[in-house]
Amino acid sequence: MSEEISRRSILKWSATAAVAAPLSAFALAQDQATTPPSAVEAPFTRDYPAPDFKPRWKKPQLNRTMLQDFVIYAHFDLNMTKQLLDKEPLLINGLMDWGAGDWESGLGGASHMGRHDIVAFLLERGARIDIFCATMMGQLDAVKSFLTLQPKLIDSRGPHGFSLHFHAQLAGKDADKMVEYLQSVKHVDLKPNPFLKKDG
Repeated sequence: MSEEISRRSILKWSATAAVAAPLSAFALAQDQATTPPSAVEAPFTRDYPAPDFKPRWKKPQLNRTMLQDFVIYAHFDLNMTKQLLDKEPLLINGLMDWGAGDWESGLGGASHMGRHDIVAFLLERGARIDIFCATMMGQLDAVKSFLTLQPKLIDSRGPHGFSLHFHAQLAGKDADKMVEYLQSVKHVDLKPNPFLKKDG
């Protein structure tokens, strides 16, 4: 009797395994299809002499996942930005390469999203202001100084390729003056800014 039960159990287990295996493979394929790919460093081989200076790497680099999270949160979440910066103050000027040299700091993300509150917090904590941030914050004199020092900055691009004119549209009450000035330096066809908050 126990031998018959044992045979039945084995047959039942075999049938279940036969059905479960394809389902597991399907679930794994689905999971792989929805999981975003990981960052991959571009292949590289020196075709020039290596520099004489050899870095000593005395201290560990910032954790990539933490830096990535910080830059992402700095786009939209002031509380999480504060929390992560309190946890690791060196994140303040950390840069993420989103691929193909698309470098972005927390300040850069907050700037192109028009998050004046997050930008103000990051500047208070020592973030390095740049022309894109100054443009979004309505700092007209600073932007004029940048462009006087280097006129070609009018064509520079910030994170994700966003232009100075794009950032100018997010300058709040100073947006009209900032856009007008930049248009006087170089006129461009402005498209509606998707991050511009609508009144009402």
